[in-house]
Formats: sequence, structure tokens, C-alpha cells
Amino acid sequence: MAGSIDHEIALGAVDERQSLPILGHIHEWVVTVDHKRLGIMYIAGGLFFFLVAGLQAATIRLQLAVPDAGIVPPQVFNRLLTMHGTAMVFLVGMPILTGFFNYLVPLMIGARDLAFPRLNAFGFWLWFFGALLLYFSYIGGDGLYGAGSAPDVGWFAYAPLTELPFSRGNSTDYWILSILLTSVGSTATAINIIATAFCLRCEGMTLNKMPVLVWLAIVVAFMMLVALPPLSAAQAMLLLDRFLGAHFFDTQAGGSAILWQHFFWIFGHPEVYILVIPAFAFASEIIPVFSRKVIFGYSVMVAASCAIAFISLSVWAHHMFAVGMTPAGNSFFAASTMLVGVPTGIKIFNWLGTIWGGKLRFKVPMLFNLAFLFQFLVAGLTGIMLAVAPFDWQLTDTYFVVAHFHYVLIGAIVFMIFAAIYYWFPKATGRMLSETLGKWHFWLFLIGFHLTFDTMHFAGLRGMPRRIYTYQPGRGLETLNLIESIGALVQGIAVLVFVINVLCSLRAGKAAGNDPWDAWTLEWSTTSPPPEYNFAEPPVVRSRRPLWDLKHPEDPDWKYE
Repeated sequence: MAGSIDHEIALGAVDERQSLPILGHIHEWVVTVDHKRLGIMYIAGGLFFFLVAGLQAATIRLQLAVPDAGIVPPQVFNRLLTMHGTAMVFLVGMPILTGFFNYLVPLMIGARDLAFPRLNAFGFWLWFFGALLLYFSYIGGDGLYGAGSAPDVGWFAYAPLTELPFSRGNSTDYWILSILLTSVGSTATAINIIATAFCLRCEGMTLNKMPVLVWLAIVVAFMMLVALPPLSAAQAMLLLDRFLGAHFFDTQAGGSAILWQHFFWIFGHPEVYILVIPAFAFASEIIPVFSRKVIFGYSVMVAASCAIAFISLSVWAHHMFAVGMTPAGNSFFAASTMLVGVPTGIKIFNWLGTIWGGKLRFKVPMLFNLAFLFQFLVAGLTGIMLAVAPFDWQLTDTYFVVAHFHYVLIGAIVFMIFAAIYYWFPKATGRMLSETLGKWHFWLFLIGFHLTFDTMHFAGLRGMPRRIYTYQPGRGLETLNLIESIGALVQGIAVLVFVINVLCSLRAGKAAGNDPWDAWTLEWSTTSPPPEYNFAEPPVVRSRRPLWDLKHPEDPDWKYE
């Protein structure tokens, strides 16, 4: 018996010793202040919530595939809609794009880390626990009398729907606190990126020699600092309404429901550009490499991005054409919305100018870029259509608007997130993603995207309202909705292929080497994955393409810049 006990104790000791390295590895990631690990954690967290929000979207589309489907009741549908929209903006788009900037900016400017590593870690954990808090509402949102569960007020949370008489329990409070925490985390990261880009560039890297991605990271960081505080202020005011009896948005007590819309969209429309400008940044780094040409019009690209950021702060009320603003107000916001299309169009011509005459390589990152160019053009054109106030009056709150903003969020942003993952995955992991699985992922996702969101435009033109859990048969909407739901299924299959690709490549992918794409920026000059200190010696640059200079000393760029 004693021998048996000793044997069990010995086995337990072996198991404990074997588990310690795993626990130690997890501990290293939890306590890290390394910008690369934090960037990967941001991206991995965002991809996890992308899968969760995707499942919620699939349930929504299943409910709408046929009239009166009865898959979920109205209350559950509203919760799915709220959680899907909130997650895609705050828990998917923001963290993934923040993660890429976290990872790439120091490497691209030859720095060892971000300027404030502990602030960087603090920002990540604020975002992470804020994200968990939102989904904890499914468990803790019941509040008094069993009312609630997850929030059901839409990702926009319009007042007075969010006031206590109309939103019992604590579900809306979880939504408010979650967005507050994630916003503070994003603000901390924005401060860090600005300080790093301006203060930690390596020798020779003037502002005029920074990669376009770094310039656009600075633009996005400044936009965060301007756009997030109004949202946080509105959240604080709503908390005061709900807990302390204030009446900021209570129209019956002299408040204003429209005030909430102004605060929210002062954040909400710049937020679109906070999400899409990183997509522009990825395109501006990937397209030149796979076209084998230097970016066309570097200075104009940077200036156009700054102009987009500036103008986007003056277009928020085009979301409010139907609330009863004055004709002068409608005219101003219509004009400013059309104006923002000018610098955006300039960027599209710059990318096309880079592609034109290049030696194109149709690898998976480039395929996603080419789809992005077409889809973002369509998104911009439908945005200009909706900028015409009388036209917007007819189509506001219809599926035409849903199609338009999903063309931006999915057709531009998600497509470019996938392009960036395929492009920089070798740098972060040392392994290549499968080209074959990548092309299956691309074509399935492209087909599914167009089946769903092209068709939504026509459903909107036929008058289908958004945010409804069912619709009546016999109004010409059945076939359109069925096609949309089939497209959502195809997109889901594409994402499954992507997940399989990532898991298989992490386990047994082809070794990438330090520079598998024959690229030109500094992150490709170090090992894959990079060491904790990034560079053994601080690099020195003389042009915008330092690796080209290194590989082609007979014809360096610095002679011509």
C-alpha cells in the first residue's frame, strides 16, 4: 500500500513538473509588457469575438431566411442584434487594428518597444475585462425582478430607450460600463502610439521617411483622442440618468433624446474612419510589395489621410437627417459628407497608380487587397447617395443602409484584416499560412459577402426596415432574404477554412524565413518572430525603403528622395 501511495505521489509530482512550463508560459503572456505579445493578444482577442459575433449574425440571418421563421423570439433577436453590433465595433474592429499598430509601429520605426510599455499593458487589460463585462451581462444583467439579460437597445443605444422606465434591470448598465472601459483602454493606446512615433524613431527616419502605416497610425490615434471622449461623456450622463435621477436624455423632464444622438454620432462617424484608415494603412504597405513598385504619391497619400480625419469630424449628423434638423443643418452635413469623398477618392487613385504597370504577384494578401479596392469604391458611392438628404429620407432605417455600412465594415475593413493577417503572420510566427487554403478562404468569403450584401441593397430599395425580427410574406422579400442568409452561411464556411489554416500553419506550416515577401520596411529586417528587443543594434535608414537600399546598394532609393 505504501509503495502504491509513493508511486501516486511520484506521478503527481511529475504531472506538476510537466504543467509548470505551461503555467509559466501563460504567466509570461499575462504579465508581459512586450508590444509584440500585447499586439498578438489584441488580435487574438478580437478574432475570438469575431467568431462569437459571427455566430450571432448567423442566428440573425437564420431567423430572417424565411418569413415568420420562429428561430428566436423578438426579445432574443434584439439582444443578438445589440451584442453583434457592439462586439463588431468595440470588440473586433478596434482591438484587431490596435493590435496591428501595437505590433508593427515600433518595428517599422526601428524602436525597441512603445514609449510606455506598462501603459500599453494597462490599456489591453482594460479592453479585455471590458469585453468580458459586456458578455457577462447574459448572466448578470437580470437585475431587479428578473428583468433584462443581455442588452437589447441596439449598439447605438438611442435614448429614451435606455432610460430606466424602458430598460429595466442592469443589462444596459453592463453595456455602458463595458464601452467605458474599452474606450479608456483605446485612449491609452492612442497616447502611446503618438508618443512612440514622434519620439522613438531610429536614426535617419525623418517624418518624411516614415512608412505610410506609421503615418496613418498617428492619424488614427489623434482621431481616437478626439472622438472617444464625447462617447465616454454620454455614457457617464446616461449612468447619472439611470442611477441618480438626472434627466439629460429624459424628454419628459426637460432633457433631450436628440442630445444622445449628437454625442453618440460625434463619436460614431469618426469611428468609421478610425476603423477604415488602418485598412488604408495595410493596403498602402501590401500593394507596393506585390506590385513591385514604390507607393504612388506618398506625400499625397499622407495628406489625404489627414484631410479625411479632419473632415470626418464634421459629418456626424448625416446619421440624423430624419430627426427634424433645419434645412441649413441638413445641407451643411450633406455637403461635408460629399466633401470627405474627395480625399478618399484620391487614395483609391494612388493605389491604382501603384498597381498600374507593376509586376503583380497574386498571392492571398494581394487578392484581398484587390477585392477591397472594388468593394470600398462601391461603399463610397452608396455613401454619397445617402449623403443626399431627400434620398436618405426615403431609405433611412432600411436594409440599404445596412448594406452600405457592411460594405465598409466587412467589404473594406474585414477583408483588409485578413490581408494583413496573411501578410504579417509569417513575421509574428515564423511560419507561412497555406496559399491553397488561403485562396479557398478568399473566394468563399468573397462569394458569400456579395451574395449577402449586394442583395441587401435591393431589399432596402423595396422598403425592408432594418432591426426587425421578421417580415410579412408576399412583399417580394422572401427570395432576397433567403439569398442573404445563404451568403452568410458561405461566409461562415470561409471563416472556418481560415481558422483551420491558422491552426494547421501554427502546428506545421512552412518555415517563413525573415523576409518571405521580399519586402522593404524595417520589420522584415529582423528575425521571424522578432526577439523581445526587436533589433540587436538600432537600425539606420536613409530612405523610405531601407531594405531596398540594403538589397540593392547599386541603386538605392536615397539617391532619388
